[in-house]
Amino acid sequence: MSTIDDFLKLDIRVGKILTVEDFPEARKPSYKLMIDFGPEIGTKKSSAQLVQYYKKADLVGKHILGVVNFPPRQIGPFVSEVLTLGVPDENHECVLVVPDKDEAVIGGKLF
Repeated sequence: MSTIDDFLKLDIRVGKILTVEDFPEARKPSYKLMIDFGPEIGTKKSSAQLVQYYKKADLVGKHILGVVNFPPRQIGPFVSEVLTLGVPDENHECVLVVPDKDEAVIGGKLF
């Protein structure tokens, strides 16, 4: 069983997607994201399997949640620095976990 101390080890922050590019080298259809996590964390890269529900233009400017303290992960030729959080639909396609108000502070930590 996990404890609150285990949960507190995760650094989950609000980010704002700055750019979105296709990622044709990925095994599953994915995008390469550049995400601003505020002045403390900075801008980080993430690979995310979002093509089923999200067009590139619709993602730019969107607020998301991401785990910023996992080690970088090599995905083909791309290094993903953060885990963009999502949940599966009934077909196991990714639906983003997002703040429900744009007033959420960029870089704000989940509590």
